[in-house]
Amino acid sequence: MIGLPALYALTGAMFAAFAVLGLRDRSNPKRIGNAAFWGLMALSFLGGDRIGDLGNGVIVITLAVLAGTGALGRGSQAVDIAAQQSFAARYGNWLFAAALIIPAVALIGTFALPGTGLVDPKQVTLVSLGLGVVIAFAVCIVWLRPKPLESLEGGRAMIDAVGWAAALPQALAALGAVFALAGVGTVVGGLIAPMLPHGARLAAVIAYTVGMAGFTMVLGNAFAAFPVMTAAIGLPILVNGLGGDPAPVCALGMLSGFCGTLMTPMAANYNIVPATLLELDDRYGVIKVQIMTALPILAVNTALMDWLAFR
Repeated sequence: MIGLPALYALTGAMFAAFAVLGLRDRSNPKRIGNAAFWGLMALSFLGGDRIGDLGNGVIVITLAVLAGTGALGRGSQAVDIAAQQSFAARYGNWLFAAALIIPAVALIGTFALPGTGLVDPKQVTLVSLGLGVVIAFAVCIVWLRPKPLESLEGGRAMIDAVGWAAALPQALAALGAVFALAGVGTVVGGLIAPMLPHGARLAAVIAYTVGMAGFTMVLGNAFAAFPVMTAAIGLPILVNGLGGDPAPVCALGMLSGFCGTLMTPMAANYNIVPATLLELDDRYGVIKVQIMTALPILAVNTALMDWLAFR
């Protein structure tokens, strides 16, 4: 039965390939740092429970040291602009079809695979997502016929361009789980609850949605803020206290957190890395543009939660 271990093995193999290819990139003066960083990522995914909490903890600390000391860099591989433009003109928008395969397979697999006995029903969505990536990759190999290792080299060049920020989402998501286990949500709830008027539903909804956005701006990731704010306000006040439907409360709460993601440099992988890759003069230019979208969406999320969760 296919479960998360298969996805971890696949992801670990990909990072191992990036580490080996990065070590061969002599145009990168920091190629040893890159190889060490992605090699440790591969070890964590491939080793999993076998290297234990202490081993994984040492890996995380080492990754932080490598990133913090500027041990990662980029190569200066020559790019054939004319070939890229010719390739884009030949296939046009059909190139996006490969990307659409991934969500399509994930959606179909989520509904079709449970009950087949092939996939762990508890992890069917994640397994379907990974299956979508594999199928999209296979389609691209057959359709576009790249040179040997060209796909991996392209992926390795992109991950080197993104750098340590590529590991930020899963690290911050893990931080949210640590906060939840440490009882941070209970502490935050104890601070906020006395300030809310008793039975004031709209005030509690605003405290949750705005709190999700604000805490996400501090932590840089809605997955890290969600367990804290949901344990502080979402479940004890909105669901248990006021009788809200947990499905819209949690769904709209997470969407409110994503509004915070749009407005913070802490979400470096979303807001700072693109500005760097696009060589924008203003490294906060992406955030400045996104704020005027995030604030109205946050207001709409708040109104929808007040309506849908308490019908």
